[in-house]
Amino acid sequence: MPNAEDYDLVVLGSGAPGKLVAWALASRGPRVAVVERRYVGGSCPNVACLPSKNVIHGARVAHYVRTSAEFGISHDGWKVDMAAVRDRKRRMVDGLVEMHLAKYRESGAELVMGSGRFVAPRTIEVALNAGGTRTLRGRNVVINTGSRARLDDTPGLADSGPLTHVEALELDRLPEHLIVLGGGYVGLELAQAFRRFGSRVTVVERNAALIHREDPDVTEAVEQLLRDEGIEIRTGTAVDRVEGRSGESVRLRTAGGPIEGTDLLVAGGRTPNTDGIGLEPVGVEVDGRGHVKVDERLKTTAEGVWAAGDCAGSPYFTHIGEDDFRVLLANLTGGDRVTTGRQVPYCLFTDPELARVGLSEREARERGVSYRLSKLPLQGVLRARTLSETRGFYKALVEAGGDRILGFTAFGPEAGEVMAVVQVAMLAGLPYTALRDAVLTHPTMAEGLAGLFGSVPNG
Repeated sequence: MPNAEDYDLVVLGSGAPGKLVAWALASRGPRVAVVERRYVGGSCPNVACLPSKNVIHGARVAHYVRTSAEFGISHDGWKVDMAAVRDRKRRMVDGLVEMHLAKYRESGAELVMGSGRFVAPRTIEVALNAGGTRTLRGRNVVINTGSRARLDDTPGLADSGPLTHVEALELDRLPEHLIVLGGGYVGLELAQAFRRFGSRVTVVERNAALIHREDPDVTEAVEQLLRDEGIEIRTGTAVDRVEGRSGESVRLRTAGGPIEGTDLLVAGGRTPNTDGIGLEPVGVEVDGRGHVKVDERLKTTAEGVWAAGDCAGSPYFTHIGEDDFRVLLANLTGGDRVTTGRQVPYCLFTDPELARVGLSEREARERGVSYRLSKLPLQGVLRARTLSETRGFYKALVEAGGDRILGFTAFGPEAGEVMAVVQVAMLAGLPYTALRDAVLTHPTMAEGLAGLFGSVPNG
C-alpha cells in the first residue's frame, strides 16, 4: 500500500500482552509501533483492576474507621469524601501512565495515539487523536484490543444511562441507593466498597447464587459476608425492564416486584473490542462471541497476524494476558510456546478475599476426578485470631490414591497471597506433604496451610 510505514511489529492496543511484547522486541532492535486509542497501558491500570483496588482499599479504611471501637479506638466526626477518594485514585493512575510512557522511551517502541483499523493484510490505518492519519504495515501484527463492559438488551437498560465500572470509579458523590446488576467479581467488589462508603446497596443476580460457578460453600460464605454488611441480595432474579434514569431514580421490573434505587451499576460481563476494526476483509475470523479465533500459539486465521488477551478469548485476567505475552514473544522469535495446560489462578477482592487455583469440588466431580478433601475454618489459623478476622476457610483437593494437589480455595485475609504459596507448590509438582511439613513463619496466614494439609484424609 502506498505511503505505508514499515515496521517489524505493529500492535493494535496497548494492554498487557501487547505492550510487553512491544517493549521486549523493541529493546532488541526491531522497529515496533503500538497503536492505542485512549488508555496508555490498557484498561487495567487506567479504569479497571488497579483503580478498583485503589478505591476498594479506601473503602476498607472506611470500614476500619467505622468499626474502630471494636479495637479500642474512638474516632468521632469522620466522613467519606468521594471526591477525595476519586482524586487519590487519579493520582495513582497518573503515576502509572508516566511509568508506561517511560517504558516506551526506554525500550524504543513507538506509541501512536489514535484509532486503528485494518485496511489491507498486516496494515493498520490510524486516525490520529491529534488529527490526520498514518498507515502502518507490520511484518507481524498483534491484535490486542481488549474488552469492555457489556450492556445486554434488557428493555430500557441502555436508555437509563447506567454506570459501568469505569463511571463508578469516577464518581465524586455517594449514591444514595446503588443497585448492582450482576453478582460476579466486579459487581461484588464494588457493591461492598460502596456499602462501606455509606450507600445502601442491592445486588441483583439472575442465577440462583452469586459467583455461581464456585462451590456452594464458597458462594454461601460470600453471600453471608455481604448480607452481614447490610447489602440486600436478590438472586434468581431476572430483570424484565429498566425504567428511569441512573443518578436520579431507577426502577427494575422483575417477576418478584419492582426494585427501586437512585443509581444503577451494570456488572454483567464483558465483550471483546473486535468490532469496527476491519478484521473480516483481511481474513481474521472471529467466533460467535466476537473473540478473534486463535490457535494454541495465538496465531489468527490470517498470515502474520496474532491476537492475545481478552479479545482473543483468553481468560479475562491481566495475569493471563501477561502469560499470553510470553507465548507471543517466544513464537515471534523462533520459539514454540502454547497457551494450553496453564494454571488460571484468580481472586475476588472483597474483604476478606476469595482466591482459587486448580479444581473446585464441582469441577472435579464434573470431570470424574476422584479426590480427598481437607477444609480448615479460619478459627484454626492463629493469625486470623490476632486480626479478629476468623470468617472464612481454606479448602484443598488432593488426588485420591496419590499426593498431588488438585485445587485450593481460600476465603479470608490475604487469600490471594496464601493461594500463591499453594500455586507454586503445584507448579513445582510438590506433594501436599511438602506444605504439611514445611516450617512456616508463626503467626502468618500461610501457617494455616500446615494444618490444612495435615488434615488430608488417608487414601
